[in-house]
Amino acid sequence: MRHKILLPTDFSKNSIRAINYARELYKNDHCDFFILNVFSATGNILESLLNLEPGSELYETAKLHSENGLAKVFDMITMSDSYNPKHHFEVFSEFNNVVESIKQFVDKKDIEMIVMGTKGQTHSRATAFGSTAINTMEKVRNCPVLVVPHNAKIELPKEIVFPSNFRTHFKRRELIYLSEIAKKSDANIAILYINKEEKLDEDQRENKELLKEILEGVNYTFHTLSHHSIQSAVNIFVESRSSDMVAFINKKHAFFGSILSNPMVKEISFHLNVPILAMHDFKN
Repeated sequence: MRHKILLPTDFSKNSIRAINYARELYKNDHCDFFILNVFSATGNILESLLNLEPGSELYETAKLHSENGLAKVFDMITMSDSYNPKHHFEVFSEFNNVVESIKQFVDKKDIEMIVMGTKGQTHSRATAFGSTAINTMEKVRNCPVLVVPHNAKIELPKEIVFPSNFRTHFKRRELIYLSEIAKKSDANIAILYINKEEKLDEDQRENKELLKEILEGVNYTFHTLSHHSIQSAVNIFVESRSSDMVAFINKKHAFFGSILSNPMVKEISFHLNVPILAMHDFKN
C-alpha cells in the first residue's frame, strides 16, 4: 500500500525541515508525497481573494514565485544523493486561504497524514506555534497533523509520549496513526497520566484496559506524574527522558485545545524540540 502524505510549504527553512523529517519517517515505505504551496497576491488573504483575479500583475507575480519555489524544492529532493526511489513527489501551487486549501486537498487526494513545520517565514520567538500550524491542527479534523519544530532531530522516534487522563473512550481508528508510527520506528509509547486524583475511577480503569487492547502488538509503558499543570508535567517528562515525539487526541474544546489556546501555548517549551502528532476525535 502506498501512503499519501501532504507536505504544506512556504519555502521557509522550517517547512523544508518538516519535509525532510517526513522523508526519514517514511524511508522504508512506498509513498506519494504532495508538496503544496498556497499563495496569495498580497499579505492580506481576504483582500487577495476578494479583489485579485488570475491575469492581474500581482496575482501572476505571486503565482510565479510559488511555482519557482516549488520547482526548487522538487529539484532539491529528487536530485539529492539521499533521494529514495520508494518515494514519489508531486508539487501543487494554489491560490487560496492556507487552511481551506489544505482541507480541500486532504479530501481530494485522500491524504492520510499532514506533515508541516511549526513556523513559517514570519518566525517569531514570542510564539510557540505559528498561526498556520495551530489553525491546521485545530480546523483540519479529517486527517492527523504532524508538526515538526525547526530544531527537531531528523531521525526516527524512539519514545513517543502520549498524555492521557483516561477519561476518553478510545477508538482504534483514532489511534491507528500513533500505532503505525510506533511500529515503523520500533518506538515505545510512553502513556503519561498526570495525577490529579488519588486513584483511577471505574471509567478510567475501563478506558485504560481498552487502550491496552488497542495498542496490542505495540511497545508501550505506563507512567504517572503528580502535577497541577498538564503543560508543565508533559514538559518535565519529555525533557527528563529526552523523548522524541508527543501525541495527543485533539478533542475540540478539551485537553489538547486547552494547550493550544493562547497564552497557555507560550508556557510550554517541549514542542520547540520534538514533533507533535495531533490526532482527532472522530465522531460516529
